[in-house]
Amino acid sequence: MRLQEDRQQWHDVAQQLVDVAMGRLPAELVVRNGRWVNVHTREVVPATDIAVHSGRIAYIGPDASYCIGEQTTVIDADDAYMVPGLTDAHMHVESSMCTVTEYVRAVLPHGTTAIFADPHEIANVFGLDGVSMMVDEAATMPINAFVQMPSCVPSAPGLERPGSSITSDDVAEAMQWPGIIGLGEMMNFPGVFNNDDSMHAIMAETAKAGKTIGGHYASPDLGRPFHAYIAGGPADDHENTREIDAVERARRGMRPMMRLGSAWYDVEAQVTAITEKGLDPRQFILCTDDVHAGTLVQDGHMDRVLNHAVELGLDPLIAIQMMTINTAQHFGVDRDLGSLAPGRYADIVLSDSLEPFAAKLVIAAGQVVAEDGKLAIDMPPYEHPERFKQSVNLGPLSLVEPEQFAVPSDKNPTVTVNAIGVIENQAPTRRMQVDLPVVNGQVMPDISQNIARIALLERHRGTGDIVNGFVHGLGLNVPCAIAATVAHDSHHLIVVGTDELNMANAVARLNEVGGGVVVYKEGQEIALVELPIGGLMSTERAEVVAEKSANMVSAMQDCGCTLNNAYMQFSLLALVVIPEIRISDLGLVDVTQFEHIPVIVS
Repeated sequence: MRLQEDRQQWHDVAQQLVDVAMGRLPAELVVRNGRWVNVHTREVVPATDIAVHSGRIAYIGPDASYCIGEQTTVIDADDAYMVPGLTDAHMHVESSMCTVTEYVRAVLPHGTTAIFADPHEIANVFGLDGVSMMVDEAATMPINAFVQMPSCVPSAPGLERPGSSITSDDVAEAMQWPGIIGLGEMMNFPGVFNNDDSMHAIMAETAKAGKTIGGHYASPDLGRPFHAYIAGGPADDHENTREIDAVERARRGMRPMMRLGSAWYDVEAQVTAITEKGLDPRQFILCTDDVHAGTLVQDGHMDRVLNHAVELGLDPLIAIQMMTINTAQHFGVDRDLGSLAPGRYADIVLSDSLEPFAAKLVIAAGQVVAEDGKLAIDMPPYEHPERFKQSVNLGPLSLVEPEQFAVPSDKNPTVTVNAIGVIENQAPTRRMQVDLPVVNGQVMPDISQNIARIALLERHRGTGDIVNGFVHGLGLNVPCAIAATVAHDSHHLIVVGTDELNMANAVARLNEVGGGVVVYKEGQEIALVELPIGGLMSTERAEVVAEKSANMVSAMQDCGCTLNNAYMQFSLLALVVIPEIRISDLGLVDVTQFEHIPVIVS
């Protein structure tokens, strides 16, 4: 298996590639009789052969028989489409609840041969040390697993306190590491347009290194702040949810990244910028952002995104460009990947059809890595240092009592509260004001209004801090609780429920197993996904995580939650950089104003 760290540079093997192309040296691999999907010219060229040596393409064209020697491996494409390996331009490995190794194991059979991962989840727990761990593991992968240096840890200074932080000095150091491809999403967009020195210093260190600055402008306001944000340096954005968002970003030189994750369905609203308005598709990219293990194992990865985009009317050749060459050019690696052309890595996917697309053979750097939906190589588990499995520190909250989830009030019989309103299939929430009953001096949830309790427990430093509030739209209608140490981006312990005793039991269980997701119903544990690595990732195989995740989703449904991919939306309830309202370890946050607000409306 040729690992990412073993892949040779083009200039190191150029003379060998020349010899193969000239017929002076036999190729290591020849793929014959395929239909070449050329993303440079957006055409399909029939009857094409590909000759490979040292993991790179030496020749692509008609009749490569002259490149075949006694030791050459020959694969008959049998008139299948030969597509460049698919790439995911923006994603978070931790969202899958798997390690890098298990993520790659899951996506390789689907034709993904490159990922651009932003590990800001693990950075919020362990800082630069956590990023280094992810870079080290990524280097052992058989695909190009690039890492973006997280930019915003904490994502919103002053509004939350994560387990660690990232400074401009950290960014300057990481930009020199092999495997760091650029800067992860600049989520603190108010910090950019308000000229926060630390945010601009972080972007400056990236620019000095000549690398790409990732964007995240999560606001519908396309006025002065929008223009100022782009002027600050971010080069792409995946937070677009409307056609106008994609259009205005593309017009100003940004690359809009249209995402289809497990819960984010943002392609449909934006793809009309290409299919109806006729904008140049080479400016646009397709990505996933957040995909959990169940989606990867059962539904696919970038192949799923490709088929979804085509179903929405996008030309399949354009869709393939948007997840191959467009991505590679955006990150400045198109001399290595993103197309089937001489000198590029031999990352080749064979598919009998483009509508629908389904990978039947996957080649990475000239080696067959998957066939007929099954992995064809051995990928041993990566050994993570023990310190990364010790991240849950609740302090006095390890013995949390049900009464600690109370929201006191001296008003009777009702009180108006600010509640987090969940919007199905979207990352943004809605700030709601609802009237709730007061019983014995406590504000109570109300399942008749679809209102449950929510609490966030500080879990990094053992401060004992707990913040309580209310959430609308989860559909919980029985005595139950759902708790997780996955709470983007600060990743404290978050718990929602209709019953304080179930909430306390759920917290205690996560403290016992060292992190994860658990569901309690009527006093009984009905689902558990253990996530000991940073409280974010499992040590188990992707298919095991997928099965446990499916049980968790089923358990949430048993509690009345019927939202599509409810867990993904649950995990974002503490993400204080996406409007309109979130919860942090410092209180409720109005993200439109970037300020704390009270639970009870005075």
